[in-house]
Amino acid sequence: MSAWYDVAGSDEILPGGYTVVDIDDVEIAVFNLEGGFYAIEDVCTHDGEVLTGGPVIGDEIVCPRHGARFCIKTGAVTAPPAYEPVPTYPVRVVDGRVQVEVGDR
Repeated sequence: MSAWYDVAGSDEILPGGYTVVDIDDVEIAVFNLEGGFYAIEDVCTHDGEVLTGGPVIGDEIVCPRHGARFCIKTGAVTAPPAYEPVPTYPVRVVDGRVQVEVGDR
């Protein structure tokens, strides 16, 4: 069964910024891209290291270790050395609060 988890106030994640939350031992990065919120697992599928800390260019994040790129909106790989997409999570804003839906793992 999935559940919605409160992450932050919608005004706390500035456009172009992100926050990382731990939900059930999974690090999830929530990004504000031009006023839309998107969530991905904070892990590079190439080597298992964190993605945050790498530059955000448009709607992509670049892994700070080896340069793999992922679309923040879809999780798709946009440049190797990664070949597997990063997991994504549904996001909603309720009463000014950003929430992420996480299912059973």
